[in-house]
Amino acid sequence: MSDSSGAAGLNPTREVRAATASGYTMLFLFLVLLAVALWAGITNANAEVMAAWKWILVVVAAVVGTLILSGFYLINPNEAAAIQLFGSYKGTDRTPGLRWVLPWLTRKKIAVRANNIISEKIKVNDLRGNPIEMAAQVVWRVTDTAQALFDVDDYKEFVIAQIEAAVRSIGSRYPYDDIEHEEITLRGNHEEVGGELRKALIERLSVAGITVDECGLTHLAYAQEIAGAMLRRQQAEAVISARRKLVEGAVGMVEMALEQLSAKGVVHLDDERRAAMVSNLMVVLCSERDTHPVVNAGSLY
Repeated sequence: MSDSSGAAGLNPTREVRAATASGYTMLFLFLVLLAVALWAGITNANAEVMAAWKWILVVVAAVVGTLILSGFYLINPNEAAAIQLFGSYKGTDRTPGLRWVLPWLTRKKIAVRANNIISEKIKVNDLRGNPIEMAAQVVWRVTDTAQALFDVDDYKEFVIAQIEAAVRSIGSRYPYDDIEHEEITLRGNHEEVGGELRKALIERLSVAGITVDECGLTHLAYAQEIAGAMLRRQQAEAVISARRKLVEGAVGMVEMALEQLSAKGVVHLDDERRAAMVSNLMVVLCSERDTHPVVNAGSLY
């Protein structure tokens, strides 16, 4: 017994070159037929004895001319036409200008020029669970007309849906910000995030014969309900980071001062005097306000 539980997979359609002709050549042929039909009709009408073959020539020229007129179509630059015969795909014509194909073949035009789209702002939870708002700008174009027309229902709606899905995926993969700058973040690594977003979109849109030339985030912010709290947290983290850098620098300067004083023999300090000097230097270097020194003219003791 065969297993029929699995769903049938999608059979991808691949673009091939259509068998079409130059419209200018067929236009010349139509004008020739028109001239022959006019000649045959006029000469037969003015003749004393009509020739039946001339009327047959007029009818044949009219029928063939009508078929030729039905096969003309125009392709603009960066445009293509998919050719079908009773629903069966027969190829794509990308040659711009006046074109011609057999009249019983249908033509479905599609633009292959670059398209720019800016997605709607969507709410996403980042890697740390914080709700953020994101939007992306994407430049895309159709590379395989057959896939775009026949493998998805509406390729433009498909692009919009996949952009939203890719933005959500990338947004949940990284944190919004990292004060320590130790990992890739949405806010601080635009090029890396944009490159990964483009790669994800190319993979998602390949089924529709669409590629992405450029993409990036156009909007990135905390959601309104936590924006105030996250701003205060960022300010606190910035203050802590600045304090840490200030203390590290002050400790280094104190160490350098003590080493140079000892190395040059300027003054010999015991433990108590060394502790007092360290305390005074740290106060001077780390204070947020200008310090006012007190001159001691006597002994430290």
